[in-house]
Amino acid sequence: MSRFIIRRVAYMMLTMLVATLLVFSLSRVVGDPRLLYVQEGGYGLSPEAWDALGVKLHLDKPVAVQYLYWLRDAVQFDLGDSMLDRKPVSEILYDAMGPTLQLAFFGWIFATAVGIPLGVLSAVKRGSIWDYLGRGVALLGQTLPVFWVGIMGILIFAVQLRWLPVGTMPDEFSFKHFIMPAITLGWFSAAGYLRLTRSAMLDVMDSEYIKLARAKGVNATVVLWKHAFRNAIIAPLTFSSLVLAGFITGAIVTETVFSWPGLGRLAFTAVDDNDFPLIVGLMLLFTFMFLLVNLFTDILYAYVDPRIRFS
Repeated sequence: MSRFIIRRVAYMMLTMLVATLLVFSLSRVVGDPRLLYVQEGGYGLSPEAWDALGVKLHLDKPVAVQYLYWLRDAVQFDLGDSMLDRKPVSEILYDAMGPTLQLAFFGWIFATAVGIPLGVLSAVKRGSIWDYLGRGVALLGQTLPVFWVGIMGILIFAVQLRWLPVGTMPDEFSFKHFIMPAITLGWFSAAGYLRLTRSAMLDVMDSEYIKLARAKGVNATVVLWKHAFRNAIIAPLTFSSLVLAGFITGAIVTETVFSWPGLGRLAFTAVDDNDFPLIVGLMLLFTFMFLLVNLFTDILYAYVDPRIRFS
C-alpha cells in the first residue's frame, strides 16, 4: 500500500508539472504577456515602463528560464496580482475556497444520501412502483437544467412561500442558506448516483454467490448490504470522486444563480473580465483538486473491495 501511495503521489506531481507547462505555454502562445497589461489600462506604456515590465516578468531571458522562474513562483503560491482589483491571486483563491468547499460538501451529501439509497431501493424492488418512482426521479434529474432548478427553487420557496432565503452566503454560517444551492448543485448528480447504483445492484443481485447466500438461509439484510451492496459500490464510488471534484471545480452555474462567492462564480468573472493571472490560478487549483480527490478514491478502493491489489 505504501509503495502504491508513493507511486500515485509521484504520478500526481508529474501530472501537475505537465499542467504547469501547458498553462505557461498558453500564456506565451497568445503573444507577449505585457500586452495584457496594455489592454487592461486601455492605453500604451512608455518604452521605459515596457522594458521594466519585461524585466519584472523575466521576459528578457530564454523561454526555458522564464518557465523555471514562473514555476518557482507558482510553487510558492505567488501567481501575481489580479488585473481587475490588483489583489494577490492566491489571496483571492483562498477567500473563494471556503464558500465553495462548504457548498460542495452539502451538495455532495445531498446527492449521495438521495441517489444511492434510491438506487438500492429501485434495484431491490425491481418492477414495482418504487422502481418506477426511482427511474422517474433519475429521468427528471438528468433532464431538468441546473439553472432552471435553481431559478424555480428561488421563485417558489424564497419568493412565493418565503420558507427559505434566496441562498446568497451570509457573513455568519446559516444552514438555511445552503438548502437551495446544495439541492440545486446535487440534483443532477443524485440522478447519476441512482442510475449507477441501480445498474450495479441489478448485476450483483443476479450473480451466483447471491443466490447461494440466499439458499443457505443468510439474513436478507446481510445479503443486501454485506454481499450485494459492497460488491456493487465500486462504480458509485468512482462516480462519487468525480462528483466531489466537479462540485469543487465546476459549480459555475449554481454559484452564478445564487450569487455564491465561490470558485465557480470567480471563474466566470475572471473569464468575463479577461483576468489572465486569475484564470491561470484557477486552472492550476482545479487540476490539483481533481488529482487529489482521485488519489483518495484509489486508496479507498482497497478497503471497499478486498479483490483489488495494489501491485
